[in-house]
Amino acid sequence: MAWLVLIVAGLFEIGWAIGLKYTEGFTRLWPSLGTAAAMVLSVVLLGLALRSLPLGTAYAVWTGIGTVGTALLGIALFHESADPLRLACIGLIVIGIAGLKLATH
Repeated sequence: MAWLVLIVAGLFEIGWAIGLKYTEGFTRLWPSLGTAAAMVLSVVLLGLALRSLPLGTAYAVWTGIGTVGTALLGIALFHESADPLRLACIGLIVIGIAGLKLATH
């Protein structure tokens, strides 16, 4: 169950990272409120997952989910570069996340 909570926390991290783009420097009310809510939910869920997961692993997986998701949505939503080297680096992050999950007992 802790892993599921951690994954949801990572999804909320993606939400607030992407939300930052839409707040326009926190000058837009609704995107700012949604971003702030996603920030709080992400950290609270991370804290809950840390009850039973190792700190280093959980934090790395949480940030990795956020990094990969935000990078992919940056490509899809904001037409950021999708060159092969960038995609390969994103793939390496995914491999690292999977490795940490497999190495955690």
